[in-house]
Amino acid sequence: MTDITIAYEPFADADTRRFITEGVDMFNVAATGLGDYAPVNVVLRSAHGDIHGGALGFVWGRWLQVTALWVSSSLRGQGHGRGLVAAIEAHALRHGAVGVALETYSFQARDFYEKQGYGVCGQIEDYPPGHIKYFLKKPLAAG
Repeated sequence: MTDITIAYEPFADADTRRFITEGVDMFNVAATGLGDYAPVNVVLRSAHGDIHGGALGFVWGRWLQVTALWVSSSLRGQGHGRGLVAAIEAHALRHGAVGVALETYSFQARDFYEKQGYGVCGQIEDYPPGHIKYFLKKPLAAG
């Protein structure tokens, strides 16, 4: 094709983002033969249905990848983060996960994750400047 262009789209719509992400996912499945993908998301809601936090991720290749975990500032320090971690790990176990991987920064939640049994398996210094990006993992065991 000769009519292909590269366009800068800082706010690509959800369909465009999904199309690209699914393209990567399909490549990964084809390359590995592992097609056992399952989204695993848990949400912290009030009795009225308002969202106050959640944990987002997916299981693929028998590992849970946590892509986001957040609790609103008014509810932090009350055990909701631990509850979200326990809930997403429990769902991941039901999907056959044997481990969890996630990322955090030095200004975020490294200590929190280490208290939940996660260990640092890598880091990037000065990312962003003056901080550290950490990669953590945790084995999961049924029971």
